[in-house]
Amino acid sequence: MQSKKVGDRAEIIAIEYLQKHGYHIVDTNFKFGRFWEIDIIARLQDITVFIEVKYRSSERFGTPEESITPTKLFKFQKTMEYYCKKNNLNFEQIRFDIITINKQDHKYRITHYKNQGFC
Repeated sequence: MQSKKVGDRAEIIAIEYLQKHGYHIVDTNFKFGRFWEIDIIARLQDITVFIEVKYRSSERFGTPEESITPTKLFKFQKTMEYYCKKNNLNFEQIRFDIITINKQDHKYRITHYKNQGFC
């Protein structure tokens, strides 16, 4: 349960960051299937942005970026496609972003990777 609380806190930090930068939060923790989920769905002007949030309190087990595997990207892409079809969204007006959060002492370092493609 502890990791769920940490994940929730990381998503709140990401949401606050996004709102400060003009994003409107549409949905959080959108699920498709049993294990597939989009952390945050937001709007920025006429673009729907799907955001994966990754948090690390230390790099002992790697960076947040290193935790984004091809399998996770595949699941994320399929979940995005499902959300777009379900909500009749134009695939040309969507974007996939990644927000990483590193805790350093009592501060958080946020990195926002915009418009990440799928390989």
